Amino acid sequence: MVATVISNVLSARSGTVLIAALVACTIDAFPASAGSERLTHVPVSGVTRPPIGWIELCARQPGECTGATMPLRDFILTPKRWNDLVRVNKLVNETIKPLSDLEHWGVVERWSYPDDGYGDCEDYVLLKRRMLIQSGWPREALLVTIVRDKKDEGHAVLTVTTDKGDYVLDNQNEHILLWWKTGYRFVKLQSRSDPNVWVWVSNPGRSIATATSR
Repeated sequence: MVATVISNVLSARSGTVLIAALVACTIDAFPASAGSERLTHVPVSGVTRPPIGWIELCARQPGECTGATMPLRDFILTPKRWNDLVRVNKLVNETIKPLSDLEHWGVVERWSYPDDGYGDCEDYVLLKRRMLIQSGWPREALLVTIVRDKKDEGHAVLTVTTDKGDYVLDNQNEHILLWWKTGYRFVKLQSRSDPNVWVWVSNPGRSIATATSR
């Protein structure tokens, strides 16, 4: 089981650290202090409907979506935490094999953990989110996000909000970038205060997107 393999790589809170047992990870340079607030944090506006995949996941596994209102605070991005992001992003990207929901489950859209080693973009996101939470990251810093990619197709990524800006973990890219450097058009994402509340991203020409198998 992939979940078992990854759990051997991922640290618990008991003092062990993340190790690159499955892949040889090259750690990206630790980012410098963020510049403009307008550029480094995703601008959000009003509340919108969560993606159907998230709603159905919560119906099947309500424990995954339990989320009391959280106090908002800046999460300090230390060198160790940056290394956590790089390792988890690379490990999941290289371990999980891409497979569309239609091929995998026989339905157009199904969000789930890729415990059998296969999944599409939102499944990568869910696993990265879970691994980072298990290694000590706060849930309110890890936001499931829907974007339009460079081909204007729906895609899911994990937005990580920190004191140095909002960074993106993406199954299409081993490098972790500030959100505005991805080339994507951000559509909507989870609220920091409640994982079941989703908000629009304040982008010109905004359109509704759903995650695909990419």
